[in-house]
Amino acid sequence: MASSSSCSLLFHVLLLIQFCSSRDIIDKNLKNNDHNEENHITIYGKNEAEDFDPALKVFFNVNDLYKGKKMPIYFATNDPSTTPRLLTRDQADSIPFSSSKLRYLLDFLTLSNDSPQAKAMEQTLKQCELDPTPGETRFCATSLESMLDLTRGVLGMVKLKVLTTKTHNLSDSGYTLLQEYTFLKEPLEIHVPDMVACHTMAYPYAVYYCHAQKGNNRAFEISLGGKNGNRIDAIAVCHMDTSKWDTDHVAFRVLGVQPGSSPVCHFLPADNIMWIPSV
Repeated sequence: MASSSSCSLLFHVLLLIQFCSSRDIIDKNLKNNDHNEENHITIYGKNEAEDFDPALKVFFNVNDLYKGKKMPIYFATNDPSTTPRLLTRDQADSIPFSSSKLRYLLDFLTLSNDSPQAKAMEQTLKQCELDPTPGETRFCATSLESMLDLTRGVLGMVKLKVLTTKTHNLSDSGYTLLQEYTFLKEPLEIHVPDMVACHTMAYPYAVYYCHAQKGNNRAFEISLGGKNGNRIDAIAVCHMDTSKWDTDHVAFRVLGVQPGSSPVCHFLPADNIMWIPSV
């Protein structure tokens, strides 16, 4: 019993350390989460002022997909030393992950209810508890095991392949988050029947909001060259049917289109994941 209690205490101490080192990540993740058609609690929200946020420079039109295209794009970089890690299933299952338990979590982490971290955690929990829209499957994964199990529930019992955006030739002096990029090659379309996209959420440990939408979605691998000499092998998704999206979705304002009138494409940040069947 003593050994078990000591292990539990050690784990919670490690969780606290991880949380303290990842407070900046909470603020960053609030800006990097993907769209949500019903609940705009992330950066892609209803606040008009957000249209001027450089982090919104991730959206583009499907007719932009050609070699030589130039556009300003925002790509955040990852600092492995401050990036929250996925817990094991046993660890994740031992921690309440529910809005109803938020007060307990805040007390444990010694956070006030009105702190930015508390509000970020509340928003993440609310988004994870939303019902899916018609034709959509969504879930939040708090461990790699749960992510794999739930992804196979969408894609079937197939061998999975993971796609991520990769950055190259970065340097502290030469890299800027927002810069002009050129499409170095013709974008390569990834022909798969279904895909599951997972986006990092603001939380003390790694939480991924994953979703899959039935319908005509297209995925691409795009080789980008930055004006400052940086190179990025980016993953992008084009949602071909946006007719069911909220009319206030920020992508419509950024691109100057209306729901259902045009596809909406966006790049995946480097800390996001896309799962596809391996062929």
